[in-house]
Amino acid sequence: MEKDQGFRGPPWGRQPSLEAVAEEVGVDFDAFLAFLKKGATDSEMAAEFGVSPRTIHLLRNRFERFGIDSIMGQD
Repeated sequence: MEKDQGFRGPPWGRQPSLEAVAEEVGVDFDAFLAFLKKGATDSEMAAEFGVSPRTIHLLRNRFERFGIDSIMGQD
């Protein structure tokens, strides 16, 4: 008989981390988090990073939905 280990699945993500996605579009991850912390607008961040406000909006939305990394299992 297999012992119940108290978890339902693997503790790893099913999608790339926010850091990986930010890097892919040319946004400095640490700076992005700092801008979020200080309440910067999408337009302010877009101007700082040289990307479109839509790109920042999508990164912000992903952060608000999934956090820094989406982990399966024990999260």
